[in-house]
Amino acid sequence: MKLAAAAFPIEWHSRWNDYVGKLRVWVRTAAGQGAEVLVFPQLAALELASLAGPDNAKDPDRAIEAVTARLKDVDDLHASLAREFRVMICAATGPVRLRSGGTVDRARLFGPDGSVGHQDRLTVDPDEPLRLDAGDTARVFETGLGGIGVLVGADLTRPEIARAMVEAGAGLLLAPGAADIPRGVARLRIAARARAAETGVPVAAAMTIGTVDWLPAARAGYGAAGIYVPPAPGLPDDGVFAMGKVDTPGWTFAELDLALSGLGTALRPAWPAEVERVPLGQSVRPKKNLS
Repeated sequence: MKLAAAAFPIEWHSRWNDYVGKLRVWVRTAAGQGAEVLVFPQLAALELASLAGPDNAKDPDRAIEAVTARLKDVDDLHASLAREFRVMICAATGPVRLRSGGTVDRARLFGPDGSVGHQDRLTVDPDEPLRLDAGDTARVFETGLGGIGVLVGADLTRPEIARAMVEAGAGLLLAPGAADIPRGVARLRIAARARAAETGVPVAAAMTIGTVDWLPAARAGYGAAGIYVPPAPGLPDDGVFAMGKVDTPGWTFAELDLALSGLGTALRPAWPAEVERVPLGQSVRPKKNLS
């Protein structure tokens, strides 16, 4: 299986056809290199807000409405490209306004036949520029390439989500991510390596990059795309199978044989998910002042 993870810049689009042309070039480039699974990053769908004009793009709530209004067209485009190039596409995530009134950060996974499933981000920071609601369901998508799970943004930092996906049959984890400072990049990169080591399955991580002064909801992106694997025999000792250049747009590719002896062999002992509380001696009392 050949994977492609994107370091993808958010850009201004004056016309819908500008966006169509950009996405088509990216998909065609990856497919031309033999990639079968393509991963775009987190919140990069916000560039669609540019189609509603600068005033709407600069207001987070109106930007959400603009992206939601374009969602059907965007999904139809991804489905068409997935069918044309016979690839699986994890589309850039974006805020979606639900009929209930809530807003989620949603990833969509498109199969080579144009079928689609979605995964909403489960971990939300209340200090984010966008007012988002957490999703409530972790999914594993059963595909012709095996089970695939999608860890959106900070979901990658939660081992229990990745473990649940792998135990439900995921043999590959896709991680659309975004960070605006090196510390945030390091956090996601460490998490990706940890999830691969813990679960024994590859993690393909995409990142949003670039500075966007017209979009307060995603003003800056920093980092590099990467493919991570468990440090096991036949695989890199540091768990980094492939890494792109920091802040450089483009695809990072990795060709993996999921039947490799090193994959799927991480230590996952049966554990009852209980922690025993063990008293250890008496409480330490403060010493008396003898002076």
